[in-house]
Amino acid sequence: MNQRTQVKVKVTQIRSSIGCPARQKATLRALGLRHRMHSVEKEITPAILGMLRQVSHLVKVEVVS
Repeated sequence: MNQRTQVKVKVTQIRSSIGCPARQKATLRALGLRHRMHSVEKEITPAILGMLRQVSHLVKVEVVS
């Protein structure tokens, strides 16, 4: 079996979504972020990269592995 190592990132919401457009709020929800200082780990895919780019001003991204 050929296993590819998936790179994971830790995404933390650092700013509130109050006052943001509904589309950005929906993107945060799709990432699994619920409130400020909430963190989730996601595997990097093109879809996730696009979502992170849309809300880059609201989140902090760290490479986990």
